[in-house]
Amino acid sequence: MGKEIQKVNAERKRQRYSKEFKLAAVKLLKSGTKPGTLIAMELGIQRNLLYKWAEMLERHAGNTETVFKGPGRNKLGKHHDPLKAEVSRLKRELARVTEERDILKKAEAYFAKVPK
Repeated sequence: MGKEIQKVNAERKRQRYSKEFKLAAVKLLKSGTKPGTLIAMELGIQRNLLYKWAEMLERHAGNTETVFKGPGRNKLGKHHDPLKAEVSRLKRELARVTEERDILKKAEAYFAKVPK
């Protein structure tokens, strides 16, 4: 009576595309000679992926040096900013050290109590 759960496309692997492929695809889209749907079909990719690549290039102000670095995306799909990464690392460290300090203060208060 139990249902068997089957994974759809369990053997399917995630496709990775080179930076050059992405830039060429976006260039074709921006040329306007063909609709995005046709370009995506010819390249064998999903239409929304083509538009995501175009949006990423636009977010990087067309800078081909900084766009499409590494596989996949960062958290929330944003490009990497080393200063923001350092700030978030320092905030995590500050929270950890503050917690340790508070624990030590409580322990000091506990052990400082003189039994009557």
